[in-house]
Amino acid sequence: MKQTLIAIALSTAAIAPAMADQALAQSKNCMACHAVDKKLVGPAFKDVAAKYAGQKDATDKLAAKIIKGGSGVWGPIPMPANAQVNDAEAKKLAAWVLAQK
Repeated sequence: MKQTLIAIALSTAAIAPAMADQALAQSKNCMACHAVDKKLVGPAFKDVAAKYAGQKDATDKLAAKIIKGGSGVWGPIPMPANAQVNDAEAKKLAAWVLAQK
């Protein structure tokens, strides 16, 4: 019984940060245009993660794009700036997006 509780606690601890970051994405309206595994208005987060995989500065690049917006990388529809997202939140969101598989 004790081993089962430890296993549940460990798995919950691993899931909690991922869910918290998805909750942040939802609270900042990222999910209005993006989904984890499919294209909506913008690309799927999994596709973004694949595109930036292996790039050392990917977190900083994405964090800047989250705040400032951008265009031309994924097609003709621009990503609007997100002034309601601060630097720390942008980095947290970027790291979460890059962790999607």
